Formats: sequence, structure tokens, C-alpha cells
Amino acid sequence: MDQVKTGRLIRTLRAQKGLTQKKLAEAIGVGDKAVSKWERGLGCPDVSLLPELSRVLGVGLEALLSGQLDANDQERGNMKKLKFYVCPDCGNLITAATGAGVSCCGKTLLPLESQKAGDMDKLSVEKVDDSWWFISSPHPMTKEHFVSFVALLTGDTLFLRRLYPEWDLQTRIPCFGHGILLWYCTRHGLFQQII
Repeated sequence: MDQVKTGRLIRTLRAQKGLTQKKLAEAIGVGDKAVSKWERGLGCPDVSLLPELSRVLGVGLEALLSGQLDANDQERGNMKKLKFYVCPDCGNLITAATGAGVSCCGKTLLPLESQKAGDMDKLSVEKVDDSWWFISSPHPMTKEHFVSFVALLTGDTLFLRRLYPEWDLQTRIPCFGHGILLWYCTRHGLFQQII
């Protein structure tokens, strides 16, 4: 931990929250002289104080320890760059428009890397009634090996259908025009194809 960087970050975040050194000190149970010392880079908070300091300042522990906020690149709202995260323990599905620090069940999750579907992996896509895509596949749908979701991404839209084991892989997705069809196999990962 760089005391000077961490001190600057604490001062900046405290000011953004409209807190005085005394108010911040009261919120985390220390004296205002301790906060002053940290902000001048003459010391750093005790490890036991970091979770509460993080909560009060509204920033992650990693940012406090590194002394800097990660500036995510602006994706300008392009949904095709959406990141998907799946928890290997509970199956929780999380999305983020840009890179994010995501955790679930006590584990840090990495964004899934999609792979282009080969001819054998592609889902069957048929247009129905000019307003729906009918998606199907003979993919196994057992408790140990199944497709957990199918999603359509366009430049400004995400439509996602959650799927469950022991059901057939069949679903309908509104036809928003062309986009990227993504699906997640619990054994083989995230796949994509253009529709």
C-alpha cells in the first residue's frame, strides 16, 4: 500500500461525499487526527478499518489498497461489448457494460470469452411471424451439462432467456434485427453466432 496515494484517494473520496475529517473519523471509529495523518501520507489505516472505510467512502478495498480508482473505458453504450460473468458455484449470471470487479460466492469472477460457434455447435435459428426468432438445438440438457442462457445482443439491446436443465433447448426471442446470438454451455463455455 502506497500511503501517499491511499491518503490522496481518501481525501478525494471524503470531499466528494461532503464529509469533514471529523465526520469520517466518527463514522469509522477513529480520531480525526488519524484521518488527517492518512490524508497527508504519514500513515495508513489499520487493516481492520479497511472494510468500514471502504463502505463509508463507497469504494472497493482494491482501490483503497492501490490508492487509485480504475477508470473503465467508455463503451459509448454499445451493447455488443457487454461482458458476461457466471458463478461456477451457484450459476448466478451477471452482466456489465464494461470491465468490472465482479465476485460471487466469495470468488472473483472473470468475464467469459466467447468463441465462434462451429457448424456442429450452432443453434438452429428460424424466423417466425416476422417478429420472433425460434431458437432450438439438440444440445444435452442434463443437470451436469446444459445451456443455461441464450441472449441476443444488438447495438442497443440485450434480450436474455434463462434455460434450465432437463428442459428442451427451445425458446423464442423477439426479432430486433440482426445481432449476435450468445449462449452459455456449463461444460464448454460461451459461444456466439451472427443472426
